[in-house]
Amino acid sequence: MSDKTFWLCIGFLGQVLFSGRFIVQWLKSEMLGKSVIPVAFWYFSIAGGASLLVYALHRKDPVFIVGQGAGLFIYLRNLYFILREKRSAGREKKRSTY
Repeated sequence: MSDKTFWLCIGFLGQVLFSGRFIVQWLKSEMLGKSVIPVAFWYFSIAGGASLLVYALHRKDPVFIVGQGAGLFIYLRNLYFILREKRSAGREKKRSTY
């Protein structure tokens, strides 16, 4: 596999993961009958965004780097909030059982 093919595979993998987040969100919303953003959406966003950022860094594309870098920060921050809330809810549940 040539170097160019390898990097194209990285870029396309990132794009598939990044686009896959919308399929995950759509399917979950259809299951629940309302618009929701499942936690898997953020994991797909992080995996796709990270792959695309690596590809953008390789391409030395400043527009793409800034866009994916900023997005990656937001996806990680949202996942942090979700996990923090779950931990807090778990602690509250433990306290209420005593």
